[in-house]
Amino acid sequence: MKWSLESLYTSFDSEAFKQDLDLVYKQLDEINQWISSNLSTTDNAVEKIEAYINMLNDFSTRFTKVMSYVSLTSSVDVRNEEALQIMDQLDEKYTELTKPMVIFQKWLASLNNIDVLIDSSETAKTHAFFLQEMVQKSQYLLSEEQEILISKMSNTGSSAWSKLQEKLSSTLLVEIDKEGKVEQLPLPIVRNMAYEKDADTRKKAYDAELKSYKKIEESSASALNGIKGEVLTVTKMRGFPSPLEETIIDSRMNESTLRAMLEAIEETLPEFQKYYKKKGELLGHKNGLPFYDIFAPLGEVDMKFTYEEAKDYIVKHFRSFSDRLADFTENAFEKQWIDAEPRDGKRGGAFCSNLHPIKESRILSNFTGSFSDVTTLAHELGHAYHGLCLSDNTIINSHYPMPVAETASIFCETIIKEAALKDATEQEAFSLLESSISDAGQVIVDIYSRFIFESELFEKRKAHSLSVNELKDIMLKSQEKAYGDGLDKNFLHPYMWINKPHYYYAGLNFYNFPYAFGLLFAKGVYAKYLEQGDAFVKAYDQLLAATGTNDIKAVAQMVDIDITSKHFWKTSLDLVVRDIHKFMELSTAY
Repeated sequence: MKWSLESLYTSFDSEAFKQDLDLVYKQLDEINQWISSNLSTTDNAVEKIEAYINMLNDFSTRFTKVMSYVSLTSSVDVRNEEALQIMDQLDEKYTELTKPMVIFQKWLASLNNIDVLIDSSETAKTHAFFLQEMVQKSQYLLSEEQEILISKMSNTGSSAWSKLQEKLSSTLLVEIDKEGKVEQLPLPIVRNMAYEKDADTRKKAYDAELKSYKKIEESSASALNGIKGEVLTVTKMRGFPSPLEETIIDSRMNESTLRAMLEAIEETLPEFQKYYKKKGELLGHKNGLPFYDIFAPLGEVDMKFTYEEAKDYIVKHFRSFSDRLADFTENAFEKQWIDAEPRDGKRGGAFCSNLHPIKESRILSNFTGSFSDVTTLAHELGHAYHGLCLSDNTIINSHYPMPVAETASIFCETIIKEAALKDATEQEAFSLLESSISDAGQVIVDIYSRFIFESELFEKRKAHSLSVNELKDIMLKSQEKAYGDGLDKNFLHPYMWINKPHYYYAGLNFYNFPYAFGLLFAKGVYAKYLEQGDAFVKAYDQLLAATGTNDIKAVAQMVDIDITSKHFWKTSLDLVVRDIHKFMELSTAY
């Protein structure tokens, strides 16, 4: 249940790692020297564009390999001082790429015939979207000196705050009473107790979790204020109307698409609120569902999996979609791409890191055997499969925006959930249906509350740093707005702003709505698969492969989906509403 990183490097002391680290530094110097010598004029523009693209691809490949090894090592051992030191060095050195990137981008924008130049070169045509996007975003560039200063200062600003908060949350031990004995357990293990069958265990875990956050609330608030303050300053300097507008542009979408999706979600919230209220009633609560019972399993079925059983289950059902997906997944398990064991010093949650330079991925999860853990593995394996579909592209063309980042992951999650429902007994079907709605609620309702929270956080941060009490108050009000009377207002989660790491990434503001986008877009894509069957598999792989070189609207149009239409989002949401209605019917027999 631990991953192997030997496909990257065997250790920090290995000759291969040392050589690549030296080459990263050398290539950065060469890029800077080339920029200084070649971009004073627009002569031979095509050759210069080609040279820059080739240099950037080569550098990005080596840097990604080195940095991935360092960050992955740190993610499972946040106390690894050597990893942290090298990461700091790489972060500092990487700022030296800012100057040549800014100079090249401004030089590129100065060319009057960029489309003609692109058409005259195979290398440029391959990277046409990358080049055209650079030109479009050049309007938000500051001077070279300002961009370099921002890049360097972020290492001691937002990046440092982010690392501090990750270390605080990863090393936080929660004191909890287990059978009369107080134990100290890592936060991920305690949070996973929310899925336990025993009601007393869920309540104890919730109380212990909230109490533990008091140890790090002031430090986390300082980190959050520092990061969001920096974002507001830089966003304003660059000329973006707001951090949200910058995120929308970086997401390769437009505000009307986001608004169409959010309006569809807002109109559907009452249906989710009915579900939460009914679940609360089934669990014996009178004033709505308390937060500690959101993930409580319903029904007599308590599905548990060993890690090996989880692997077999996922591979079997992925094969119903395609052999390529199933074989890829089997290989990921066999080659130890997954670190699944919860342990002290390992960060919580789950993620997938696609390692383009070696055409592999690494997946972190905290597996305890629940069906939710199985779907989490399927989710992250979807991200890895997305990486596979992009692996034949250059590394520059493998970067996709946040909203479509969740497409493959939620698609794979859906395969597993649908398969489980199909094979289930009536009792199992009830439990699985409820679990599926619960998961959708997290991605729709809870994500909506996080969007409200972050919007309010940015607005208030313009005037002052927010106190712990202010942050808790905003979070509670955001949850009340999203969940309505579905949740018991006396038992919400005021510390969700500490628990979710996305708030602490200066370069990933509003990393909440992409999850809702991903779920609903993936449901629309899955519906196309159900319509077309095996004939859709090739189109699906092509869609994923195109996400690095197209805007989101164009990607969606490949499978005849119009994301600018509220009707599309409502249609996807109606699939969840259908399940809610079925749950309400079945609950009468519970």
